[in-house]
Amino acid sequence: MARVSPRVIAAALAIAVPLTLHFEGTRTTAYADPVGIPTACTGHTGKDVRVGRVYSPAECTTLLNADSAEAMGAVLDLTTGPINANELAALTDFTFNVGRGNLASSTLLKKFNAGDHAGACKELLRWVYAKGVKLRGLELRRQAEYEVCIK
Repeated sequence: MARVSPRVIAAALAIAVPLTLHFEGTRTTAYADPVGIPTACTGHTGKDVRVGRVYSPAECTTLLNADSAEAMGAVLDLTTGPINANELAALTDFTFNVGRGNLASSTLLKKFNAGDHAGACKELLRWVYAKGVKLRGLELRRQAEYEVCIK
């Protein structure tokens, strides 16, 4: 489990949340994403999401904050050794998008925990498929995460 200061966490969230907002967008009416997953607000998924339900802006903000904290918590739980704010931000957005389980089983995490942070950052660029289909939006998102990660 990585240990980081509150300052690093705050800096990482200041980078990760706008990145997530940019790539997820915010839609107050729940919809099915490009691979059919019911999604609400800013990329929120789960059993509580029903396509067509309308959320208030305040509900969307609450969900984004909770989902970002959950993603960051997963990164901190699964990484070992030092992690800087940029790496934490990139991996938080990545985990927000692909989920804890995918991070946990990834070569990216193995490389990061082995101390190969540059190699781990480069692994982000491989995660551009959703259900076997290469998506341009994921290519753009992973490139942005990579650029944050290697700073």
